[in-house]
Amino acid sequence: MRREEIEAAKEHFGKLIEKQLERVEVMKAQGDFLDYKSLDKIVIGVCGGDGIGPAITKQAQRILEYLLKEDVSKGKVEFKVIDGLTIERRAAELKAIPDDVLAELKECHVILKGPTTTPRKGDEWPNVESANVAMRKELDLFANVRPVRIPEQGIDWTFYRENTEGGYAAGKEGVNVTEDLGIDFTIATSQGCDRIIRAAFEFAKANGKTRVTAVTKANIIKTTDGKFLDTFYEIAKDYPDIAADDWYIDIMTAKLVDEKRRKDFQVVVLPNLYGDIITDEAAEFQGGVGTAGSANIGKRYAMFEAIHGSAPRMVKEGRDIYADPCSVIRAAAMLLAHIGYVAESEKLYKALDICTITEKKLVMTGRDTGATSEEFANYIMETIENL
Repeated sequence: MRREEIEAAKEHFGKLIEKQLERVEVMKAQGDFLDYKSLDKIVIGVCGGDGIGPAITKQAQRILEYLLKEDVSKGKVEFKVIDGLTIERRAAELKAIPDDVLAELKECHVILKGPTTTPRKGDEWPNVESANVAMRKELDLFANVRPVRIPEQGIDWTFYRENTEGGYAAGKEGVNVTEDLGIDFTIATSQGCDRIIRAAFEFAKANGKTRVTAVTKANIIKTTDGKFLDTFYEIAKDYPDIAADDWYIDIMTAKLVDEKRRKDFQVVVLPNLYGDIITDEAAEFQGGVGTAGSANIGKRYAMFEAIHGSAPRMVKEGRDIYADPCSVIRAAAMLLAHIGYVAESEKLYKALDICTITEKKLVMTGRDTGATSEEFANYIMETIENL
């Protein structure tokens, strides 16, 4: 009996290897990262999603148009509003992303996306796949990027988490060899490591950062984490003006709470599982996981989003105009930096700090007791004007 169980496990493992080798060939065929400076025109898609999404992304778009008005007038930047990613439309077609919406998304270079509803068991909606997950697959958005900025504490971190490999890549493909033995798999490819690490260094180079840090457990998980770390130091040679160092995941979680050391970290690149852990820890310093913008980046496309939910109850109660747009506005600041508008991005970050921390003339409550998202966007633009 044991021999049969072993053979079945070997067959299962063989199929997993075949699947990953096919994926490697797809990655080998990919070109370089898109060079935004080489484009005659950058197309920014604005996809509101559903729930409060359209209301808050509209305000973020207004701020982007204000910051980029000169290049918009010259035809160097174009905004493309994309509707149809609502739960109603997705449920009616039983698709995570309707075909025409996906086609419109692919006409853009970068996308600013509002929250979308993902049905759960017991909901009124059919069980369609998450629009976020589908978008990552369709546009090959392999890098999850999250910034955490708290100027008064000297914290300015940007995390590059690999989206497609590591311990999550085969999360559903583990095998129970016997009743007593279960085995899961972690995956690292040369191509997957190269593209996430190179993306982190390119961000550092484009945004005036002087240090990139890798986080692994390569002293124990020697093959996959070892490949990630070896690739990191090989790529670092191409960026001699940027310091490169590495930490193990266990001590890194401690150093983020070390007030003396944490100020030194700038850009951090790490495999999928470790990135999940560290980015949640880091977000707590800023007020929790719902306070930060997030990006999903590939070689051809990039998507920037609010990471909170779509809050359909607010819409039903007519309160969507009072929804807090801060998360998607932070995502817009990330978008600006990604496409090369670093000065404009910094202005927006500074304005957000002033409007939400130091000055705070307006308060968002989600109700008519506080400001509307439009009033808050106006406050942001007035603040930028006075910087």
